[in-house]
Amino acid sequence: MGFIKGEGRDQGTLFPVVLDDLIPQGHLCRVIDAFVVRLDMDVLGFQRADAAETGRPGYDPRDLLKLYLYGYLNQLRSSRRLEAECRRNIELTWLLYRLYPDHKTIAEFRRMHREAVTAAGAELVQFARTVGLIRGEWIAIDGTKLRAVSSASSIRDREELQRYLDRMETADNEQNVDVDSTAVPAALNKLRQHPEPEARVMRTSAGKVPAYNIQTAVDAEHALIVTHQVTTAANDSACLQPVAEAAFKALGRPSAPVNIVADCGYSNGEQAAVCEAAGLIPHIPAKRGTNNHAGRTLMDRTMFTYQPETDSFVCPAGQRLERKRIHKRDQSVHYQSRAADCKNCSQKPQCTLAPQRVVSRHIYEDALERMNRRATPAAMRLRRSVVEHPFAALKYRIFGHPRFLLRGVSGSQTEMSIAVMAYNLRRMANVLGFEQLKAQLATQ
Repeated sequence: MGFIKGEGRDQGTLFPVVLDDLIPQGHLCRVIDAFVVRLDMDVLGFQRADAAETGRPGYDPRDLLKLYLYGYLNQLRSSRRLEAECRRNIELTWLLYRLYPDHKTIAEFRRMHREAVTAAGAELVQFARTVGLIRGEWIAIDGTKLRAVSSASSIRDREELQRYLDRMETADNEQNVDVDSTAVPAALNKLRQHPEPEARVMRTSAGKVPAYNIQTAVDAEHALIVTHQVTTAANDSACLQPVAEAAFKALGRPSAPVNIVADCGYSNGEQAAVCEAAGLIPHIPAKRGTNNHAGRTLMDRTMFTYQPETDSFVCPAGQRLERKRIHKRDQSVHYQSRAADCKNCSQKPQCTLAPQRVVSRHIYEDALERMNRRATPAAMRLRRSVVEHPFAALKYRIFGHPRFLLRGVSGSQTEMSIAVMAYNLRRMANVLGFEQLKAQLATQ
């Protein structure tokens, strides 16, 4: 018995001569095409959205946006790889009408249209709202670290140069400082020439590496990403308000309250109070410290009762702690007992090792307590089920290798905008079905 044989290379065939016959009707390429065709490229800020009357014709930005969306959906982010795929990939042949842009043109499009790509992603979110895929009642916020382009050694050299220059500024106030002033111009020049001055060394699952902190706000209805931000913050403590407000804007500033759920890394009393005033209701566990000294865990502040009418605390022994001072750095008010009260107290060994007990209360303690009460186990389960999946899809289904190709916050924001747009398109297609989504994009 012989093998299954193909057709001869010189054999004439009735291969479909209509390009449209090569792509099934329920294919993702048709969804990409329907989405990009409906965009007003000129309003969004894409250059050469209308063909010029004179000069050499250029590529339609719609075609290059389709190319990038297809590429990110198939882990093809390099402009050279996209150029190669245009010549051998039958799906891209259909999507781009047999166009073969070179890699420089492809890369230049991504570099030139950073704001426009972000605006196109916002248009997709707006469309998802109109068809009911985003409800905006519950929004989960979280952050993750993605590796930057720069190497760890170059970032360490940059930080060492910065410390050297800072030392030069304070050298006049120090004694016995050995500094070579002739090296300052060279250090300044090297610092200015660093290709990625915004990248910082951050703690990730792969250790401490140059990275950016990616913030996302995900709608709980179908896990669609409402908004995202690329930040240089090493942690999430200052990200609650900016991300929540960006999500509120992306949702069209609804009149009904929006519930924001996040983990304790977003515990920030001041920002929580601002969010509440704007109709954004945070459900976040408050981050609390423990009273630990020399390996001994002493009485926690929760055992002290705050009395708002007198602005004081009462300890478990019934003694009063009066307000003493405000620490602006950690935004807390300190309350202190009298030394005589603590000296004769039988519970002092379990309370404090100091002569007097000091209890601190956050300036925005009331907002922290309200936020903490809302952080029920059900809300935390909702957070995990909503916000973790998009990160996994972005890192390993779209980025492939979770590392940026473009430098700086601006370049990383462009890559994230394309990746989030690609993720949302696929997610919407999975929810509605490819053909239904294509029809909705064509008619809305």
